[in-house]
Amino acid sequence: MTWLRKASCRLDVWQLTRPQGQKAGKDAHPGGPPTGFSLLPWLLMGMGAFSHLVQGRTPNPWIGGLGLLTFNSLYIYVVFRAFVKETRQARSTRVALVLMGAVTCGLGLGYGGSWLMFFPLLGLATGAVVRGRRLGQTGLGLTVLTGVVCGIRDGWGAINLVYATFLSTMVTAAILSLSEAVRDLRAAREELARRAVEEERLRFSRDLHDLLGHTLSVVVVKAEAARRLAPRDVGAALTQITDIEAVGRQALTEIREAVTGYREGSLATELDRSRSALTAAGVEPVVRRSGPPLVPQTEALLGWVVREAVTNVVRHSGASHCEITVESTPERVRLTVRDNGTGAPTADARAGIGRTGLKGLTERLSAAGGSLQAGPGAHGGFTVTAELPVVTEELTPTEGVTALPA
Repeated sequence: MTWLRKASCRLDVWQLTRPQGQKAGKDAHPGGPPTGFSLLPWLLMGMGAFSHLVQGRTPNPWIGGLGLLTFNSLYIYVVFRAFVKETRQARSTRVALVLMGAVTCGLGLGYGGSWLMFFPLLGLATGAVVRGRRLGQTGLGLTVLTGVVCGIRDGWGAINLVYATFLSTMVTAAILSLSEAVRDLRAAREELARRAVEEERLRFSRDLHDLLGHTLSVVVVKAEAARRLAPRDVGAALTQITDIEAVGRQALTEIREAVTGYREGSLATELDRSRSALTAAGVEPVVRRSGPPLVPQTEALLGWVVREAVTNVVRHSGASHCEITVESTPERVRLTVRDNGTGAPTADARAGIGRTGLKGLTERLSAAGGSLQAGPGAHGGFTVTAELPVVTEELTPTEGVTALPA
């Protein structure tokens, strides 16, 4: 399933980075979020009241005109604040909505007729502002209020306005809530894709560091050995040069495998390479391994630890002796790399958080439920200790502790 995960990641990255206006069939990227402009055309429902006011068919036109202006101003204020969560939930928005309801009731009771059309508009504004648990109670309350006012003015003939008010409240709230939920989900999906890209970059950078850091260190050590041996022992120098060629070819293979994502580390292979690198650097290696066999994932993690720790020994320690011990039980495995040198990584790295290699290893082991400790040894030198929970592929008798010759 590795190819499927990679294809999904590439699709997420493409969708995340494609141009804003680019189409992709039916799944085209939407425009910006809705605003109060989408609810402004509904103000045309009040044109009947405005027409009566202009034609002089409304008693006390100054009161009616002031009420119309007040209602429209409050409506515009409320709907433009309804599309931002912070302003929608603000006290000032709720107060404006209550004032809008009072003005609507006053105009409806005072004039009736076309002025009752402001109740569905009040329902639109209420549905845009009130979401969640209180929507049902608020919608029913507004519907009852509309029924009382319309019943007083127009009797049973205003039942359609009552239904329209209830419908406008609920439908507006449902549509806007669904739109907001879809946009939140899309934003969460894009954030997950962005994090996946960042994690993949971090993983790849760790792999390149672990691969190239160790390999280049071995190449440098063997090249120095070949230079020292060339004047007095051409055969030994040629042997070191042959090793350099083999290491280089192996590094190319590993880099190709890392790029394609199919590289699986082997602890036994890393132990053999470490013995060769330590011997070429003039460091006496002692490798001990005991316990049942490990699953490939655990071996791969421990192989990275051996690679990084031995690279630090070759580069920084100035040691003459290095012990690598692997002790495993059916529950946990411990890897210890101990040298007798004087050089060590920086102080921050001793906590497992400083140098690039140790930091990357700490993150790898922590993600697998393990731990990494690095610091000066009790009897001098430097010690790196890694612990991991393990699941053995098969239970076999524990092997005795053996020391592999250098």
